[in-house]
Amino acid sequence: MQINGPTNRPQPTVAVVGAGISGLTCARSLADHGLPVTVFEKSRGVGGRMVTRRSDNGAVFDHGAQYFTVRDQRFQNCVDSWQHAGLVQRWTGRIVSLCDQNKEQDKSATARFVACPGMNAICRHLAENLEVRTNTRVAAPSRCQDKWLVSDETGSEIGRYDVVVISAPAPQAAELLQGSLHLARRASSVKIAGCWALLVQFPARIDLACDGAFVHDSPLSWIARNSSKPGRNSDLETWILHASAHWTQGHLEEPPEAIREPLLGAFWDATGARATIPSYVVAHRWRYALPTEPLPDRYLFDRDANIGACGDWCSGPRVEGAFLSGAALAERLLALVE
Repeated sequence: MQINGPTNRPQPTVAVVGAGISGLTCARSLADHGLPVTVFEKSRGVGGRMVTRRSDNGAVFDHGAQYFTVRDQRFQNCVDSWQHAGLVQRWTGRIVSLCDQNKEQDKSATARFVACPGMNAICRHLAENLEVRTNTRVAAPSRCQDKWLVSDETGSEIGRYDVVVISAPAPQAAELLQGSLHLARRASSVKIAGCWALLVQFPARIDLACDGAFVHDSPLSWIARNSSKPGRNSDLETWILHASAHWTQGHLEEPPEAIREPLLGAFWDATGARATIPSYVVAHRWRYALPTEPLPDRYLFDRDANIGACGDWCSGPRVEGAFLSGAALAERLLALVE
């Protein structure tokens, strides 16, 4: 099948699997240029790892992506527009690096941005007016009469499309790319480390002279006072603790209740703060969190089969990298229909 054709031919239909920032960036760009796009998401909401959880008492936790930085001008242009719309603000909290014996090195000079009121606000904005089907776990698409047949995990057909875009962590993308074996092989070659996250609320403020820290020589790799971010409730003392990739790998299959005490203990050890019993604590496992060796390509695309993939495992494991990956794949697809 050729995507491009006579000018009176209907625009090709596109299925995007995954409603994280890369998939939604791709879908938003395609839809804005008039292509019919349907987004499928296995979770109950959009965001992927740019996710926000709220407790019963209104505490907010960004337990996936903590913030983002900007290096590329194309991303900067979007961030500027998001700031103007009130979706994004700069996080001016004090960020340090914690080494042995709680020695600090200030890391606050880097400009860090967060979405408001939670990190999923950007993805919710991108998804506006898109057809997004949540709570839908799809199986690997298959070819049927020059179309891609998309079915759910029960085998029930949910649509036929001219083009498929897979926006999922590389191991999951490899499973969904079976219609293009060479793309599946490339995706399966990417290694992604897991991460245990601890969402913690304390009854009173923890006496620390920082709002976030990169932690070394510890089961933890990162800690953040989530309530210090703009747009959050600063009256509630909330923290996110991220375990290191090495520690997570050794505890990946343990139940969440077994994760809480070790990571809380590591928090007190790393900071030297007085141990306090939390009023709320939940452990969340990110099985696929950080690509350790991303592909050099910005995206994957099989021109013969009209199937592709994007994500932060393509050329950059950051929010910015995921955004640029989705945007680049959209540009490639739009070039084929001009």
